[in-house]
Amino acid sequence: MYEELRAEVARLGLTDVEVDFTGCHGFCEQGGLVVVEPEGIFYTHVGVADAREIVDAHLRQGKPVERLFYRDPVSRQAVPRYHEINFYKKQQRIILRNCGRINPEKIDHYIANGGYQALRKVLLEMTPEQVIEEVKKSGLRGRGGAGFPTGRKWEFGRNVCADKKYVICNADEGDPGAFMDRSVLEADPHAVIEGLIIAGYAIGADEGFVYVRAEYPLAVKRIRVALEQARARGFLGKDILGSGFNFEVQMKEGAGAFVCGEETALIASIESRRGMPRPRPPYPVQSGLEGRPTTINNVKTLASVPVIIERGADWFASIGSEKSKGTTVLALSGNIANSGLVEVPMGTSLSTIIFDIGGGILNRKRLKAVQTGGPSGGCIPARIPHTPVDYETLTMVGSIMGSGGMVVMDEDTCMVEVARYFLSFTQAESCGKCAPCRLGTKQMLEILTRITQGKGREGDIDTLFTLARTVKETSLCGLGQTCPNPVLSTLHYFRDEYEVHIKEKKCPASKWQRLPRRPLRK
Repeated sequence: MYEELRAEVARLGLTDVEVDFTGCHGFCEQGGLVVVEPEGIFYTHVGVADAREIVDAHLRQGKPVERLFYRDPVSRQAVPRYHEINFYKKQQRIILRNCGRINPEKIDHYIANGGYQALRKVLLEMTPEQVIEEVKKSGLRGRGGAGFPTGRKWEFGRNVCADKKYVICNADEGDPGAFMDRSVLEADPHAVIEGLIIAGYAIGADEGFVYVRAEYPLAVKRIRVALEQARARGFLGKDILGSGFNFEVQMKEGAGAFVCGEETALIASIESRRGMPRPRPPYPVQSGLEGRPTTINNVKTLASVPVIIERGADWFASIGSEKSKGTTVLALSGNIANSGLVEVPMGTSLSTIIFDIGGGILNRKRLKAVQTGGPSGGCIPARIPHTPVDYETLTMVGSIMGSGGMVVMDEDTCMVEVARYFLSFTQAESCGKCAPCRLGTKQMLEILTRITQGKGREGDIDTLFTLARTVKETSLCGLGQTCPNPVLSTLHYFRDEYEVHIKEKKCPASKWQRLPRRPLRK
């Protein structure tokens, strides 16, 4: 489509028109997307065959192509500009500020939008301690899922005495249905690199790594391009901007193990060892890569840093809830009208995200549950739709913030099958190092599989509770500690479905159909 648009513009000799590509605009359900600036005209579901009409009618004659406008799912009215669409209008984009707005392979686009100004300010006007204090004051918490205060982590890293320190960008995004980090890296890689350089300056590191899974080839390509451009412009290397600060970044491609999202397993992978977690303490900030102090931050955390430095900690802290500041990026998927990437202030309710931004449930079905936080998150029932999306509240209702995955489920969804599906993923991704995770997930999965096949037994529910709590309390790393969440939350909120499966050998979500009796897989 991009090549066809360029060819049509050249054919008609429109010398005042520039055709360029961007990263993900977020509105995945409506792709392919074409935006005509400066008017902000927004075309959806565009195919190659539509290129000629857009160029001829709109760009040459000034007549927008109305049939390609977005249509509101309720009123069916055409909405010509993207900032008038609820999907965008109800968002507040900070992490995604440049996504869909710049060419990610052109550093000049990033600089024209204020890029590397924060780095210049940090290196020429601020001490490392002042940088850390500003990040602490902003209330920024780790966007990888744990939610640990970023400023405190940097302070710990700064205070450790060592002749060599490292900073690492954790881009090992492995949750099913999650594509937040990938999209940021593909659409705005320089924001992440700038944040990583600032982190290095703050803690006293001279070397950083971007750890990204090899299954993200476009992200890998664009990070490499961005690193080369940043190096050529003097933002990486020796004596950056004449400040005397030296910093270099390497990229490490991971093999796709979900457990490598855990910090110590990630470090092992960078060191060319098998990606398996180790007991903590010592924490990576004390002894990490090559036994040296290492500070690890998520993609979205680092992308937030430049804008905090540029606009101030007070501005950032004014957004969000009391204990969860700023915004969160969510990957909306499942039975929802508007799937895609959204960014909202922390504390925004599930109902606002699902119905106002997401456009509601497909095919006029009723909302049944929302699973947040990826495969290790919990399932929140529709009866508490006003639940705020922040770290504390989601934990209270049996789920987690996680990295930002959000799966919406309608009334036809079997919650026992949902628990079985997500547990099958985490069981397969368990590294097997600790017995609770290795054996407990296998036993839970066997029980859930039996129940979904109509072979449930009396006592299965109590056994699941016992196993889930044991795995949660005794596993070595975050994978094992959180993987029982789908089981525990569905048992808590949808216990009646389990009982019907076991006692009546039926699934209430499948119009009371009798369950098939398939043999267990070995």
